[in-house]
Amino acid sequence: MSVVNPRRWWALVVLAAAQFMAIMDTSIIGVALPEMRKDLGFSQGELQWVFNAYVIAFGGLLLLGGRLSDLLGARKIFNTGWVVLIAGSVVAAAAQTAWVEVLGRAVQGVGGALIAPAAMALLMMLFAHDPKELGKAMALYGAAAPAGGTAGVFLGGVFTEWLSWPWIFIIYVPIGVATLAATKLLPAVGSRRGSVDVLGAAAVTAGLALAVFAIVRAPEVGWTSTGTVLQLIGAAALLVLFFVIQKTVREPLMPLGIWRVPRLGSANLAMALLGAAWIPMWYFLNLYLQQVLGYGAFASGAALLPMTGLLMIFMTAITARLLARFGAKPLIGGGLLVLAAGLLWLSAVEPTGTFAVDVLPASLVAALGMSLAYIPAMMTAMSGAPQEQAGLASGIVNTTYQVGSALGLAALTAVATSQGAGQLGNLPAMTDGFSSAFIWAAAIAAVGGLITLLVMRSDKAAAAAAQRAAAAPDTRGERAGV
Repeated sequence: MSVVNPRRWWALVVLAAAQFMAIMDTSIIGVALPEMRKDLGFSQGELQWVFNAYVIAFGGLLLLGGRLSDLLGARKIFNTGWVVLIAGSVVAAAAQTAWVEVLGRAVQGVGGALIAPAAMALLMMLFAHDPKELGKAMALYGAAAPAGGTAGVFLGGVFTEWLSWPWIFIIYVPIGVATLAATKLLPAVGSRRGSVDVLGAAAVTAGLALAVFAIVRAPEVGWTSTGTVLQLIGAAALLVLFFVIQKTVREPLMPLGIWRVPRLGSANLAMALLGAAWIPMWYFLNLYLQQVLGYGAFASGAALLPMTGLLMIFMTAITARLLARFGAKPLIGGGLLVLAAGLLWLSAVEPTGTFAVDVLPASLVAALGMSLAYIPAMMTAMSGAPQEQAGLASGIVNTTYQVGSALGLAALTAVATSQGAGQLGNLPAMTDGFSSAFIWAAAIAAVGGLITLLVMRSDKAAAAAAQRAAAAPDTRGERAGV
């Protein structure tokens, strides 16, 4: 019988703080991007690397972080992640050139990739003794995500407007030190024997980075240029190598048998397309507010608060009730279609537009779609996995979302740049570029919604498939359930 940790609820505060900071790290950046571009010499197209450097490192190394957490102990990896995150924050805050800024963001991503899976493992250790307590803890942990997004938007505006953009990174230093001091509340777990698939982690991270690099540079050098073609081929080869490695090594980062879990494939596809539509919307909406409408950093952050506030309310208070009543499939598919409608509405932005007409209503519709789809997709990806693979399923779906975000942002930045977004000061051209990005993001979300509604199994069908899979002998050739 497992011993109940008497300090588990205080420990949950520490873990929720980690989740809060991880999400805040993505939202706090957006408001500061125009100031960082001017100070560090980024071009309009290169600016996305401030975001994508973090996402590539975070998404590419999440599975490795989970494996290290299993082998070396979750608390040790959680602490190590915070040390790395603090170091990356110091580099990013002190950067005087664009490449140092990108380096600091990548180091932050490495820290996040260690923290996130370790935090989930620690939460399971603390609350697995009681399903009711586990459900409550997961809800509180999940609520920290939209809270972090809302705080990031507000603080990004405050720091950039009245201090300077380096403060969006400096803030992580005292919070990180305080978190490290509080990790004594977390359960300590000893290391165990096992191997680490370093080659697999290197292949997937390098493949993702090379793909994004090729897409970012393609508008400048040409999509059919030798460099672009070779880079995309190299990226595809590295990703294929990753799957070959997973099939051949004895202890892979991602055992391919996990894909037999019903609906894991369709839920991950939905998450990838959700990230590919939502994150570019967030990125380009910040640029439109500041570079076209002329908003300052604080005003831009404040303008996004209604959207993040709606996200927080729905994700914490409403989506779970809708999920219990209607099931995951209609919420994921419908949410993606609602997101597509909001993005299509945003594509009507004007060079002389206003927040009340061009931004507020459309952004609220998009946020509603995101809040309907995100949690059901995340839970669906994890719900069919056996308990011993729940952490792996969680790592895969988080990785999928980050990969979709990075590739979507790279592709839509290329679209926006080709349509005029890079012509700083030319408001009609910039607006045309942002509008094109919103249209293509809407198309991505719409495709995701239609695929989900057509392909994903219903909750009852998935439950029946899971029962059959549990009763059937383990066959590696079995097709993954959708």
